[in-house]
Amino acid sequence: MDLWFLGTGAGRPTKERNVTSIALKLPEPCGELWLFDAGEGTQHRLLHTPLKLSKLSAIFITHLHGDHTFGLPGLLSSRSYFETEQPLKLFGPPGIRKMVTTALDISGSRLEYELIVEEISEGTVYEDGLYKVEAALLDHRIDSYGYRITERDRPGKLDSAKLRELGVPSGPLYGVLKGGGDVTLDDGRVIRASDVVGPPVKGRVVTILGDTRPCGNTLKLAAGADVLVHEATFAAGQEEKAFDYGHSTTLQAAAEAKKAGVGRLVMTHFSSRFRLEDLPELEREAQSVFPESVAAYDLYQLSVPQPARSE
Repeated sequence: MDLWFLGTGAGRPTKERNVTSIALKLPEPCGELWLFDAGEGTQHRLLHTPLKLSKLSAIFITHLHGDHTFGLPGLLSSRSYFETEQPLKLFGPPGIRKMVTTALDISGSRLEYELIVEEISEGTVYEDGLYKVEAALLDHRIDSYGYRITERDRPGKLDSAKLRELGVPSGPLYGVLKGGGDVTLDDGRVIRASDVVGPPVKGRVVTILGDTRPCGNTLKLAAGADVLVHEATFAAGQEEKAFDYGHSTTLQAAAEAKKAGVGRLVMTHFSSRFRLEDLPELEREAQSVFPESVAAYDLYQLSVPQPARSE
């Protein structure tokens, strides 16, 4: 599971930094690509990564401000150039359907795949056998959501040596045991899954927030997450300005990460007043509160490791 920061700026692009978009590359066997926000120029940034637009299966929009959405029409149109019939799911606040369909209709753009648009509210917005995505409202100038992506726990590893010792023939019975079911052999012996399957592999949790002041739902979404992606538009000492504009500072992001007990904080959405050479100081500010803090830059890539098996 890999996070790619395609744009880490706030408001407008600069020579060093594009506006907001984050890609989440899911591991095999899924192997799909999910996108969180799509500011102007997102598809250009994708071209500088190994990520494939043809693998894009879902887009989650946090809020409708242009620095998070103006790249959508072009990206949706470009996906039609790839030979894929896989539908694309687009999740976002009320208004996202009108925004997208108006742009596509007026421009005469035709999509060669099914676009499924779902306008979200708080709660579970997506769920399948591998992942669950929950959304909650944050505190910004317009409705802004955060997303909690939970990977489901996976069965533990089969003890192949023990299975051979017990005389369990390889094949379908292995699958039953792997799935947690007990099996009965031809000689009447019952092999219990709990005796031959290791502890389950705990799923990863990634929390990606839209623009926000510190708020209670940050902690709800981020509790115990392996990675928290939190905006840090302003630096320490600019709390009043951050509040006025509906944003957070480095220290506030770090405080939220500490309270939520996350594994790592990745800050993004930096004001255009900050240059790349300012990032180390912004990191130091956050690390004074939460040591596992990092300031993202465009094309920064982070692998989310698989947690150890639970006991």
